[in-house]
Amino acid sequence: MCPLKLPFPITGSGITEGIVLAKYRYQWAAPGDINAFFGLMLDNIAGLVLTVSMLFAIFEFPVDFTLRYMIPGTAIGVLVGDLIYFWMAFRLADKDKRSDVCAMPLGLDTPSTIGMVLFVLGPAFLGAKASGMGEEQAAMHAWHIGICAIIITGLVKAVLAVGSGWIRNVFPRAGLLGSLLAIALVLIAFIQLEKLSLNPIVGFASLVIVFATLISRGKLPFKIPGALGAVLVGCVIWYVLLEVDSLAGTSLVQQSETGSDVVWFPTEWLSVFSFQWTGAFTEALGYLPYIIPFAIATVIGGIDCTESAASAGDEYRTSRIIGTEAFATLVAGLCGGVIQTTPYIGHPAYKAMGGRAAYTLATAAFVGGAGLIGYFSFLFQWIPEAAVLPILIFIGIEITAQSFQATPKRHYAALAVACLPALAKLVTVYLGQFGGAINWDQVSPNEAANLQSLTLHLQILAGGFIITSLIWGSAVARIIDRRFFSAAIYWTAGGIMVLFGVMHSPLNGDKMFLPGEIGMVTEFDGTVVFKPEVQQAVLQFSIAYFVMAGLMVALGLMLKQEPINSDEEFEQYHDH
Repeated sequence: MCPLKLPFPITGSGITEGIVLAKYRYQWAAPGDINAFFGLMLDNIAGLVLTVSMLFAIFEFPVDFTLRYMIPGTAIGVLVGDLIYFWMAFRLADKDKRSDVCAMPLGLDTPSTIGMVLFVLGPAFLGAKASGMGEEQAAMHAWHIGICAIIITGLVKAVLAVGSGWIRNVFPRAGLLGSLLAIALVLIAFIQLEKLSLNPIVGFASLVIVFATLISRGKLPFKIPGALGAVLVGCVIWYVLLEVDSLAGTSLVQQSETGSDVVWFPTEWLSVFSFQWTGAFTEALGYLPYIIPFAIATVIGGIDCTESAASAGDEYRTSRIIGTEAFATLVAGLCGGVIQTTPYIGHPAYKAMGGRAAYTLATAAFVGGAGLIGYFSFLFQWIPEAAVLPILIFIGIEITAQSFQATPKRHYAALAVACLPALAKLVTVYLGQFGGAINWDQVSPNEAANLQSLTLHLQILAGGFIITSLIWGSAVARIIDRRFFSAAIYWTAGGIMVLFGVMHSPLNGDKMFLPGEIGMVTEFDGTVVFKPEVQQAVLQFSIAYFVMAGLMVALGLMLKQEPINSDEEFEQYHDH
């Protein structure tokens, strides 16, 4: 009789390893992938809707051009990135011998989508029209600048990916997650909530379904995924109200006419491979003050996402996560895309839904097909915006909740502090919308001076708020841990960055500058003027950071306290 041969040695460790191997079988597709797919897919579709809607509503950018030239390449970036993350999930599952690995979600970055539209694409389009170009030619010019901007973004992220692991080790979770929490709560969740107020009957109905399913983990009848159910409920109510408005002459919903038709199998974007856009690189460099912060923000976000995924049990290598988003962004730009891709911090939410890897594969196929086949234009016309935006609100809320769950309890205050610069940014956004309505002839000189001073200091406080949130959250976390010298380093870095406009930039669009250019402001007519009050305010902010750094050094020398390394030690310190 031949002896039985086992694939592992008969030892204690060998038996354990054999049992683990026997149990391991990666279940890359699970029922939870259905809900996760609709969540991620609709999040990306909402990003595409946001791009087209903002360009048209704010700048009257032709919708048909956006659908034919910009959307396909943007969708290709999502296709490539999610396919790579799908493959990486298999690699991690094989490495850890686990069956519950969840793939990292990737999609369009919402904050930089807003930034690209407001600070790059829209102004480039209006500037081209002002120079005498026709609408089609101006749109083409803006598209070429957008392509160059995204390619530059991808290159910057590729460089930063090399040091992403180091960045993750240098900044505490409260700083990394706090900066993303600020974006999630203010720019993603609140801004979308404000848009829902335009069609509250539809938007709030979809939102309550999101609350009842995606947030509470409840189930709908017939096992309908929560994200899909929210959109379906919103669509049904939307079309019912449209019929009521038509019959009764009421105005229960607000529609925006885009004047576009459904675009099937767009081919116009293929003109990107004639490489005419390369001539716009010089002009695109003028937008570096916007492009670089967008790239840095998504790299920091990618690090946060990796940290968030690790807290849920999936330890991806940070450099590979960032490298993938850089590669996907470059591919998007080379294919005519104008919005960068980024990993989503919603990974724990998708894993909690029961998602594995199939949802990223399905999202890659659906979003890629939406751009290349063209059914996104059909979705854009058929699905009301108010029915989709609650998905973005859910993502913002989930990021906020996960940030607190993944952060030590003693650092909760640092997370709250990290939100303050984002709130300042929110205030400046609304001040910018309503500032032009002020009748300055009816305002006294003292009131006008006070209002202008308040506006200036709010603008400086909000400028580069993502980096500010990172510095503030990190420094406060170190202070809580009694690591005063470490906190001094963060405050010193902040003071230096203020001098370059990386933080607290007083310029429109949070533009960066050289120290010798502090106080130089570009007026609306294009003229550059020196404003001493702007220079003084920026220098005061910079000095304030250096003073804080000095105080931390002084406290560290005088108190000589032992660092706090856990929540238990923090509680014991306060008990005594």
